[in-house]
Amino acid sequence: MKYEFQIITQLINKQSRVLDVGCGDGGLMQYLKENKNVDIRGLEISKANVRKCISKGLITIEGDAEKDLIQFPNKSFDYVILSQTLQAFLNPQLVINELLRVGKQAIVTIPNFGFWKIRLHLLLKGTMPVTKTLPDEWYNTPNLHMCTIKDFVEFCKKNKFKLNKSLALNENKFSNIKVSNLNIKNLTSNLGIFVLEK
Repeated sequence: MKYEFQIITQLINKQSRVLDVGCGDGGLMQYLKENKNVDIRGLEISKANVRKCISKGLITIEGDAEKDLIQFPNKSFDYVILSQTLQAFLNPQLVINELLRVGKQAIVTIPNFGFWKIRLHLLLKGTMPVTKTLPDEWYNTPNLHMCTIKDFVEFCKKNKFKLNKSLALNENKFSNIKVSNLNIKNLTSNLGIFVLEK
């Protein structure tokens, strides 16, 4: 998680206006505040997590991204971040469209269901895998729409979203995703990090 935060921080310019959607307990917001001079806000569905954020001095409002992003004006933020949350929405397409309306750019990270360890687990054990990026059992997971890095790249292409940067993360190593290495990155990476623009 910390390494993901470092990469996201590198992708954001200083003195930017940032919205962290599904900000959880504010870990990423706090990291950005401490390591980059940004004006950051959070949107979080859990009351308990909103309280945690506020207790850390982080500006956070309670809300559901699928319904409440509408309250933000067009291009009111330089970046809108959605970290490992896309798969939990009923309508991921609607959420991405809203992120790109509210922000000039969106940074989206996804746990990669195409990672070789997940494929191997399914093949050998025949059960849904539990990993660092997918820590819940199938029966108590918030994840509704699991996807792979390859799925997400195809989704962006289909919806005509411009991918400014596509990164594959495996443990503490990251690398660029290109058309020529998409299949191998889809196999060897446990997390995808994407910078999108309309």
